[in-house]
Order: sequence, then C-alpha cells, then structure tokens
Amino acid sequence: MVDSQNTPARQRPSIVSISSYLLYLFLACQVISLIITLSTIGKTRDALRDAYAGSTVENADQVVDVFVAFGVGAGVVLLLLAIVLGVLALFNNQGRNGARITTWIVGGIMVCCVGGGLVSNAAGGFAGGQASGGGPSSDEIQRRLEEALPSWVTPVSLLLNAVSLIALIVALILLALPKANEFFRKPTAAWEPPTPGASYPGQPQGSGQPGYPQSTGEPGYPSSGEPSYPPPPATNRPDDTPPADRPGSTPPSTS
Repeated sequence: MVDSQNTPARQRPSIVSISSYLLYLFLACQVISLIITLSTIGKTRDALRDAYAGSTVENADQVVDVFVAFGVGAGVVLLLLAIVLGVLALFNNQGRNGARITTWIVGGIMVCCVGGGLVSNAAGGFAGGQASGGGPSSDEIQRRLEEALPSWVTPVSLLLNAVSLIALIVALILLALPKANEFFRKPTAAWEPPTPGASYPGQPQGSGQPGYPQSTGEPGYPSSGEPSYPPPPATNRPDDTPPADRPGSTPPSTS
C-alpha cells in the first residue's frame, strides 16, 4: 500500500490544461451548430420539398423527411460525442491515463465525422437524388437551400466546423506530448530513510519509544518493561536483634 504522504504531488502541465480547453471549445462549437440546424429546419424542409416537387420521385415527402431526420440526427450524435469529450477533459486534468486513451478513440472518430462534413459543405454539394433517377440534382437542391436559408448560415457553419476540427486535432496532439506522458504516468512513492530510534512495523518497541506508554512512577507500571512484583514482608533476622536483647549479653550500665 502506497503511503499518500510519501507520494509526490503531481503538477498538471499547461499542455494538458490547454488540451482540455480545446475540447471545451469543440463542445461549444457543436452546441452552436445544432442550434443553427434546429432553427433553420423548417426552411430546409420547405426548400427540399420545392426541389422534389417537379420530380418524378414517388413519396417525395417521405424522402424529404428522411433527409431532414438524418441531418438532425447527425447533429445530435455529434453533440453527444462532444459531451463525452468534455467529460473526458475533466478526467484528463486529474491525470487518468484511461481517460486520455478514450479521448484519443472518441476524438479520432470525431475528426473523421467533422472533417467529412467540412469537406462536403466546402464543396457546396448535397447528397440529393440524381437527375437520372427522376429526382433533382445536387446542384438544384443546393440552389434551393441557398435561396431559402439566410446568407450567414453557410459561412458560419463552415467556420464552426473548421474551428472545431482544428481544436480537436490540436487537443489530441497535446495529449501525446512527452510532458503529458509524464503527467499521466502512475506516480511512485518517494523513499524516505528511517528515523533514528523508530522501529519497523511488526517489531517490538522498548520503553521510551513511540507507541509504548512511558513510566509514570506509580505502582503497577514497570519502568523497564519487566513485570513488577510486590516486596516481601519485613521479618526480623537474628542479626537484626538489638544487642541488649540477645542471650548472654550484659545490659549496659545506667550509672
């Protein structure tokens, strides 16, 4: 068992703190992105319905609902994973190596998701039906969305995706630096030389050492660790008899 008093206190390096702040920034970006998605969901649905109105696709309304539900569901999943990263950032600040490993796993998945979404949005494409299949082309859908949505939605969404992606990548890299490795390494107890006069656990201690009661000078308390016995009763030995009382002795003169 490691003595907590002998274990050196670990000081969190600044790179670990910065990594946690970047994970919090990533979480904030995902919250804002989901708010934008939910606030414009009505206009997005109307734009998709207008795009599919002149097509020959059967059950166009259901197709539009699937696209809308997929977009909202993807935003919710990204937000949940971002919340997981925010919680892991708290454990990373405590030096838990398991949390750091989990951060790399979840963060790698998020890099792929956010990076793919950023490339798709930057290309200006939309995963709609193809014109050859009777549905509107992706260019037509994108044009309808740009007309229906406010002009600031697309640039703000691109900016949030770019900031969140960069913050996440830098946070994962900071957790892999050598200083972070030293912080997440399991601490070892510091060895201290024994104090003179102290005994090791399991060994008897003599009088005057810590852990044993000191002598009080009262009856029943030994001063040297040995049992005490009551003194024998006093008896008059032959040699202790006064000379005047001994047989054959001459009493002293009183003149």
